[in-house]
Amino acid sequence: MAHCPFDFFTDGKKHNICLVGGGGKTTVMYELAAAGAVCGRRVLVLTSTHILRPADGSFAADVPAVQNLWQQGRYAVIGTPELSTGKLTAPPSGLYNELQPQVDVILCEADGSRHKPCKAPAAHEPVLLPDCDMVLAVAGMDALGNSLQQACQRPQLAAALLGCSSDSVIDEQMLAALLLSEQGSRKNVGARAYYIVLNKCDLIKAAQQEEMLRLLVGEGIDERKIWLRERGDSKC
Repeated sequence: MAHCPFDFFTDGKKHNICLVGGGGKTTVMYELAAAGAVCGRRVLVLTSTHILRPADGSFAADVPAVQNLWQQGRYAVIGTPELSTGKLTAPPSGLYNELQPQVDVILCEADGSRHKPCKAPAAHEPVLLPDCDMVLAVAGMDALGNSLQQACQRPQLAAALLGCSSDSVIDEQMLAALLLSEQGSRKNVGARAYYIVLNKCDLIKAAQQEEMLRLLVGEGIDERKIWLRERGDSKC
């Protein structure tokens, strides 16, 4: 069964959640979408940048197709097909606006990382939806022990933010700083609720997990808003 450690789907409220950062946003987004559908919520998945078009039949081209998926107890994915890449870009505004009043939870991938575990956003990033009320930042724990150049998208920006070189090896303090900085994953979050997914925790030692938690909680992040996610969590 799909898993969600947060209360997105059980608090009875409508939510518009944007995912940013690196390290497996798309996987996390679909896992959350499946968890929401299991809870009986009408979940809509989309991007403000680019995502791969799903091959499981969850893509819906119009309002009736979306409603049909919801009636089946599934989540629906909308977007504009990009023929040259096979990916989806942002959905047509008319389709989004028509569905918005009907949906319980929107999940939007609002940032790209080119499969790097972590990143520093460029001037035009992230592309948060105007009605977004929550931001969920994802970071891959496989960044630890690798250099910014190896494991971070836009390593020069990250190096400038952290006050080091792009050859510096990423440790817990550096990764936490990227997640906590308003020039990092918290960029443009403002008053929105902020959640963190530490992805691929099975690749690091328990002491490293504890150190990441200590650093994040020490800077005011509620521990209940941090998910220590291991690969395969979607099967639990």
